[in-house]
Amino acid sequence: MITHGKNIKIFTGNSHPKLAQDIADILGVQVGKSKVSTFSDGEISVDINETVRGTDVFIVQSTSSPVNNNLMELLIMIDAFKRASAGRITAVVPYYGYARQDRKAKSRDPITAKLVADLLTAAGAHRILTMDLHAPQIQGYFNIPVDHLLGAPILAKYFISKGLAEQDDIVVVSPDLGSVTRARNFADNLHAPIAIIDKRRPKANVSEIMNIIGEVKDKRCILIDDMIDTAGTITNAANALKELGAENVYACCTHGVLSGPAFDRINNSAIEELVMLNTIQLNQEMEKVKITSLSVAPLFAEAIKRIYDDQPISKLFEV
Repeated sequence: MITHGKNIKIFTGNSHPKLAQDIADILGVQVGKSKVSTFSDGEISVDINETVRGTDVFIVQSTSSPVNNNLMELLIMIDAFKRASAGRITAVVPYYGYARQDRKAKSRDPITAKLVADLLTAAGAHRILTMDLHAPQIQGYFNIPVDHLLGAPILAKYFISKGLAEQDDIVVVSPDLGSVTRARNFADNLHAPIAIIDKRRPKANVSEIMNIIGEVKDKRCILIDDMIDTAGTITNAANALKELGAENVYACCTHGVLSGPAFDRINNSAIEELVMLNTIQLNQEMEKVKITSLSVAPLFAEAIKRIYDDQPISKLFEV
C-alpha cells in the first residue's frame, strides 16, 4: 500500500478502466479525475480535473483494439500531463500494440514498433511499464527507461496450483519456432520438458504440414504463446497434438487479442482450457468460450510501487 499517496496518481484512458481501478485499489489510492472523450468529428479530447503539478503520474492504457484510438488517447493524455507540470509521467501499457512490426521482414516494410516508441517519447513519457513485448528487443527502441514485466510466472503459478507441474506426463509445447525460448523458460518453471511444432507449407495453396519435435503421445500438453489474435496458430497446434495422441491440451498466453474468428476457433478446437492474462479488457463473448482470465493488477501495482519508491523490480520475475 502507498502511504504517501498525495504524490502519486493513477489515471486511465478508455481501453481498460477496470484494470486501472484494480491497481489503484491495491495501492490504496483513487483513480485520478479525468475524462477522455471525442469531439463530433472523432478528435480525442482530454480533461484533467485535478492538479498534477509535481506528482508521479501513472497512465494505465493498453493500446489494444481499437488500437489507433487507444494509442492516440495515450499520447494526448501524456501531452496533457506534461503541460500540466507533472513531475514524472509513466505510461503503463500492459499490451503494447504495433509490436508485431518490429523489423523489415520484406522490402519497404515500416517498423511501427519503433515509430510508436518515438511517439510515446516525443509526447513526454519519462518511463514505460509494459508486459511481454512481442520481441524483447523493442525495449531498445526507447531512449527512456523501460520496465518489462513477464506474464509467464503468473501463468506458471496457475498451472502449478492445478497440479500440472513436476509430473512425468506434462509437456510444454511451443506452437511455432518463434516461441521456443518462451516455452523453454515456462517449462523450467514447471520442471517439464518441451516439444516444438514445426509448421511447413510446401508450396502455395497446399495445406501446412506439422512436424512435432518431442514426445506428446499420452501426455498432458500446455501450449504457450505471448499473444493469441485470430487463434489460428494455437488451435491448429492443439488439434495436431490431439491427433498425435496427446491426452489433454491446454493453452495459455499473456495477451488475448482474440479478433475475427478467434472465439469459434477456440470453441471448436481440442483446447480444454485457455488461460490468459487480462492485459486487454475482456468482452462478454468471453463467457461463451473456455477461457480463464488471470489478473495482472497485483503485479503492476507492485511494479508501480517499486518504481515510485525507486526500488528494483527484478524480484517480480520470480515464480
